[in-house]
Amino acid sequence: MSAQFTMTADPGEGDRIFRKVSLRLAPLLMVCYLLNYIDRSNIGFAKLAFTRDLGMSEAAYGLGAGLFYIGYSLCEIPSNMLLRRIGARLTLLRIMIGWGLCATLFAFMQTAAHYYILRILLGIAEAGFFPGVLLFISYWIPGPRRARFTAMFMSAMALSGVIGGPISGLILTHMDGIGGLKGWQWMFIIEGLPSALMGVVTYFMLADRPADAKWLSAHEKAVWQAEFARKDARSSAMQHASFGAALKDLRFWSMAAMAISLFAGAAGVQLWLPTILRGAGISSIGMIGLISAGPFALAVVVQQWVARRSDRFGERRWHAALPCLISTLGWLALILVDHNWVLSVVALTIVVAGIMGGTGPFWAMPSRYLTGSAAAGGLALIAMSGGLGSFISPTIVGWLTTMLGSLKFGFLYYAALMALGPTIMLWGTAKIEQGALRAGE
Repeated sequence: MSAQFTMTADPGEGDRIFRKVSLRLAPLLMVCYLLNYIDRSNIGFAKLAFTRDLGMSEAAYGLGAGLFYIGYSLCEIPSNMLLRRIGARLTLLRIMIGWGLCATLFAFMQTAAHYYILRILLGIAEAGFFPGVLLFISYWIPGPRRARFTAMFMSAMALSGVIGGPISGLILTHMDGIGGLKGWQWMFIIEGLPSALMGVVTYFMLADRPADAKWLSAHEKAVWQAEFARKDARSSAMQHASFGAALKDLRFWSMAAMAISLFAGAAGVQLWLPTILRGAGISSIGMIGLISAGPFALAVVVQQWVARRSDRFGERRWHAALPCLISTLGWLALILVDHNWVLSVVALTIVVAGIMGGTGPFWAMPSRYLTGSAAAGGLALIAMSGGLGSFISPTIVGWLTTMLGSLKFGFLYYAALMALGPTIMLWGTAKIEQGALRAGE
């Protein structure tokens, strides 16, 4: 007891180890998620060219975009349960090689059927990556520090827009016709293969748990383990270790509703942003790629600020909900300004910053009451719920756009979605902040 007290008495030591762990893990995980999100969402840029070449409608594009989340959702829970048994290194190796190869194969699709099949396979290959990394983070980062680290990891989602948009635009513009391939074919090859290679790098650079890390001393491991023992008093009495018990908890399902909003909103931006900018009057694909980086660059700043503030005050619910509710205003503004590209970029910035701002605090919430197998299965099921929402949403928006001839109805749909999820989450998780829920309740 006295030894543990000594180890935890100096908060500066914990801060130092947190910086060391963050510098070791965060850049690696961020690169993986950056590649993940580029390979998942670059279809939005390729759409500007391949739908014409393959004779596909907006409805067909929306259906294929959504089909990704069918395979993704079905395999989330089995993948995360397997990670708990075999570790993150083997799991990420399997996932990243699989999705990298699938993403590359899009270069050779010739029909809408090929597009549908590959989107499903890509979803199956990627399944388990996001909740798996969140589970891995829960093994490495103590709860009071988790929102900040999670936001660092998830900043890769916004950075994929900063980096991926311009790169995709340049490839589509300048590599069209080289080697007899279209620009969109080169885009899938160049952006897909690095993911498979990164899977191998990750396998050799990660350690499954702090106890396995050769780059931490025995003293540092002991201090870090003591950090985990200092649990948030508000969560220690209301954690579920059983997946079945978690499924009976209203908080679990209210967070699943929030995940639907976050996943679907983020996917909506990535899938339709190039189309929005083209409709606003920007005809050059290269220019669309460059301009699209702006909203995501500001979103990174907002995301980190919200996460640090959430950690500092120890508050998650409102730090997650308010940014998402603000993003609703951006979607509504797009209805009014969709023919002005400058105002459209401003509205998109509000949308992206709001969605990204809520991610760090939100994904730090489930671990407040999930542990053991409940954490593995629960995180996967929450992510799976988000995936199902992301399947339905582009399908609905694509159909509305084809039937009604305007993307404005899609903006209204996303605005409603971004308002509903946070509202349900705030209502269903109120007892977390009150600290009044008894264990097993």
